[in-house]
Amino acid sequence: MTDMDKSSSEKLVLEFKEDTALTEMMRRRVSSLQKTGQKRQDGERLLLPFEAVHRLDFPVQELNFSRWYFSLLGYGRVTITGISQHWTPDLTNLMTRQLLEPIGTFWRNAEDPEESPLKCLEADMQEFGERIAELAKVRKVMYFLIAFKDGSTAANLSCTIEFIPEK
Repeated sequence: MTDMDKSSSEKLVLEFKEDTALTEMMRRRVSSLQKTGQKRQDGERLLLPFEAVHRLDFPVQELNFSRWYFSLLGYGRVTITGISQHWTPDLTNLMTRQLLEPIGTFWRNAEDPEESPLKCLEADMQEFGERIAELAKVRKVMYFLIAFKDGSTAANLSCTIEFIPEK
């Protein structure tokens, strides 16, 4: 087996999965504030109507980022924002300081042919993937806000990330 064959067989591809319970809990927080007329905590990040909480579950912690796989039917813009390992959703509200940079952004404009490749900010996507691999070393689960804009929907998105486990 060549080195090339060996590395390709040892890839770990993880899918971003919506955490519906956590998304619903954060939507209830927004609703509760609206109903009672209260203000959010200073620095609190509320879930926007076009966002959902997703998660990655890491079966191993020692990973090197390899690449992203995106598929978006139609057109629109999708942004993925990582949330730092310091957020404990069952204990604390999400704070803006817990959002990571860079964010991942990919899109297809309405005037682009549907079969055209998705556009993305490649350097940011590379850095974001490397940052996720770095954070996987200290977390078994990582949370993300995924925003669907300009016509994109969760039903039209497939997003996975590939890692190479370290030896």
